[in-house]
Amino acid sequence: MRKLLLLFLICLSQTAFSQEKHYSIEANYFYGSIWEHNPNISHLITEHPYGLLLHFNRKTYGDQAWERRYNYPNVGFSLSYQDLKNEHLGENFGAYAHLGFYFLKRHLLLKVGQGLAVTTNPYHPDDNYRNNAYGSRILSSTIFTGNLQFDNLIGGLGFQTGLSLIHYSNADFKSPNSSTNTLAWSAGLNYDLNHGIQRQFIPKDPKMPFSAPFRYNLVLRGGVNTTGVIGSESYPFLTLSAYADKALNHKSTLQAGTELFLSRAMEEYIYFHSVAFPLDGSAGDEDAKRVGIFAGHQLTFRKLSLITHLGYYVYYPYDKYVDRIYNRVGLQREIWNDLFGSVTVRSHGANAEAVEFSIGYRL
Repeated sequence: MRKLLLLFLICLSQTAFSQEKHYSIEANYFYGSIWEHNPNISHLITEHPYGLLLHFNRKTYGDQAWERRYNYPNVGFSLSYQDLKNEHLGENFGAYAHLGFYFLKRHLLLKVGQGLAVTTNPYHPDDNYRNNAYGSRILSSTIFTGNLQFDNLIGGLGFQTGLSLIHYSNADFKSPNSSTNTLAWSAGLNYDLNHGIQRQFIPKDPKMPFSAPFRYNLVLRGGVNTTGVIGSESYPFLTLSAYADKALNHKSTLQAGTELFLSRAMEEYIYFHSVAFPLDGSAGDEDAKRVGIFAGHQLTFRKLSLITHLGYYVYYPYDKYVDRIYNRVGLQREIWNDLFGSVTVRSHGANAEAVEFSIGYRL
């Protein structure tokens, strides 16, 4: 929920600073297939899912410097409905905050949205034990859309068509959590609510020399997750991160550092594995601590940033829990001066281990 609120707040702040608001709406029908990213969900892929995506957009014209850097994107909110076409998966309803980026003379619109979804038929040990994709009724959801877009063909009415990717997961907040990814073709109509108003884009800033020193960051990450075993309780975890960063320009910053992982869920998994599989060589008292090194990138939109990390556990004495290579993706928001907060998902390939709520300070 905090991830949705972060993006919601940035969209509101951009709207508040706009000198002259300009809105549009889109409605899309989509039809596609669930990608079998994990063989554990093969029994849930039976027919082709379909649904609707609705978008409410505010166009930008460069009133803020970040808008000019990103070719005048749109910001807004989206609603979704999807029938998974499987009796065990049911139907999903989602709400998102989104950003849309234009290319090819503003005929190609790439949009990313993050939000929450509600599923009608989550896992239940007695009534719906076959649904190992959604262990909770409330899910985190991400949408990616890429459309060829044609605006104002007849008055304010236009047309778009393209591809969409819709992801549902609870990031192992509650098991099971195999998740689903739907790849779909979509088509629909758009309408410019202010098509009678003509406004010019504020010219982009001339390129200027850019230089920034190395900075150092301390971050405390925490949350709860499960052992990944169906029926597992949720346990707290703590991650201590220290890293350096170097800003290349106003948009891109490179990062590299190290972190210590403390996980009660991993401790419980080690004990569970030693009891459930006594011939596998686990004693049950192995060290559950992990130490990782990582490199990453921060893409900045005013006070909001998209962070991506790729890491490797250099200290990992018990290697039966997850893979040694991990990745982190999420949103970071400046709170005050050098204090920031973030919501991220740490995964191992397609296997999400945890949602991390973080507070950090940039030295």
